[in-house]
Amino acid sequence: MYLAIRIRGRVGVPPDIKETLKRLNLHRKFNASLLPETPSIIGMLKKAADYITWGEITRENLILLLKKRGRLIGNKRITEENLKLLNVSSFEELADNILSGKFPPLLKKTFRLAPPSGGFKGKTKRHVNEGGELGYRGKAINDLLLKMI
Repeated sequence: MYLAIRIRGRVGVPPDIKETLKRLNLHRKFNASLLPETPSIIGMLKKAADYITWGEITRENLILLLKKRGRLIGNKRITEENLKLLNVSSFEELADNILSGKFPPLLKKTFRLAPPSGGFKGKTKRHVNEGGELGYRGKAINDLLLKMI
């Protein structure tokens, strides 16, 4: 399961990339989205790589993301009581369901994050392999996620 985070804003984005970001549920800066590892999703991520960063999320960080930033439709927080609406008994079970590809229909697909505490380490207009923040970063996405939750 990939976690994609939009790093750059909405000004000056070409229309085709804007549509790709919309399909990835990355409408605003610092939005995150959980995406399956399919060839079409990977193609969309590569196309929008100048505006986002992505990598593989760990189970532990997915549980933390769901607890702190997860929302149900209607912008309600996910609480222990609300887990019954999702037909699960714990956040761990919900994370396992999501990782196995069963995304609950009542769960919002977009997570709103805060800017990273301590700021970005590189330039936000360069790719990871050039010393920046954009593009594929693999497991290092978990470090950025922890700074943004």
